[in-house]
Amino acid sequence: MASSPHAPLPRINRVFAAINIGSFRISSMIMGQSEVGEMIVLGSSHRKAEGIKRGYVTDMTAATHAIRAAVETAEANANTTVSGVWIGCAGAGLSSKIASVEVAIGGRRIDEDDVEHLLYAARDHIQPEGRMVLHAQPAHYTLDGAHGVANPIGLHAETLGVDVHVTLADGAPVRNLIEAVQSAHLDVEGVVASPLAAAYACLSNEERDLGVALVEIGAQVTNVSVHAGGMLLGLRSIPVGSNDITDAIASSLGIRRGQAERLKCVSGSAIATPSDHREMIPVNAPGEGPDGRLARGADEQNRIPRAELVSVVTDRLGTMTTEISKGLKAMGFSGANGGQVVLTGGGAELHGIAEFVQGALGLPVRRGKPPALRGLPEAHATPGFATLAGLCLYASEDPIDIRNVGPSYQPTRRYSGLGLVNRVVQAVREYF
Repeated sequence: MASSPHAPLPRINRVFAAINIGSFRISSMIMGQSEVGEMIVLGSSHRKAEGIKRGYVTDMTAATHAIRAAVETAEANANTTVSGVWIGCAGAGLSSKIASVEVAIGGRRIDEDDVEHLLYAARDHIQPEGRMVLHAQPAHYTLDGAHGVANPIGLHAETLGVDVHVTLADGAPVRNLIEAVQSAHLDVEGVVASPLAAAYACLSNEERDLGVALVEIGAQVTNVSVHAGGMLLGLRSIPVGSNDITDAIASSLGIRRGQAERLKCVSGSAIATPSDHREMIPVNAPGEGPDGRLARGADEQNRIPRAELVSVVTDRLGTMTTEISKGLKAMGFSGANGGQVVLTGGGAELHGIAEFVQGALGLPVRRGKPPALRGLPEAHATPGFATLAGLCLYASEDPIDIRNVGPSYQPTRRYSGLGLVNRVVQAVREYF
């Protein structure tokens, strides 16, 4: 599935492999990083998901087989092999919080030792509350309470602080994902929360700084996240997705899921038009013979008015949008405090969905897809593969995680005055 670039590939210094384990499909991508830092897609693939439901492993053997098959196809397309992969996590009850930590500096010039001491202190103050920590990343630093400092070294301040973004997940589902990948004879380089990976592919630095909501609509799980100040501020996982629209079509028309999925993808729309009542669409796929059953409300050729399909789609999408709106409001992203909303994931490929959601939320909405990358196949340059591409981009940047600071670190300076002040704050209250 990899496309052949017109120009010869430059020398590849590093290779990154990723696998996105979804409920509808399992996809894999291999990227190479050139000497000048360009990310190039070497090979990619996808196949139907097996053994996965709403982001959870439900059949270890089936999931392992599907993972191995997807990676082998990507390896064949890339003409290389990989031993380890980065994997995305969309389920497992994802949540996040912001932890802020400060140390007293006393007005002097900040050096690297101060920053390392701060990060080491922050590591000891993460409170997972019995859950698994996927990420604990310093988003930005504060000087005397002022936010938005990217690099404090060389500056003077009374206090130095850091805002740490902590992403949490239920431990058992994540361990099942890891085991499924390891059983496919692959090492797990890291587990990345899907909203973080998708953000690397879909959001600009300016959007992440000014404030943006990212809605990743998967087959059975929708993740709603809010980003501002350069970091992820809040996250809600909703157990609904595009498969719920498919099931609603199948139930309403009395047809098979496969037929319903094809109708949704080929003729479905979130926007009604005056011609929908006159347009008749076939329930059976081209070349598919009649099975003796007619869809509910179909004519003798098993055709239905397109208006019937659009009605079912918009009804179910309205329910999903209500849940998305609740999630955004819970994170303070609504009304005057709202902003740009970006839709991604396979569910964002539905015709007219951006316009529908924009009307429902009253906020500007656009669709997010992977950036233009050399070697990226046209079939994978869509919202449904944004998280997959984002996994490789995330891996190449390898953001610092404060859990990797120390424990060999020993402070060389005594800290007095305020000492360490740990204050876990709600991010929405901080920024909105």
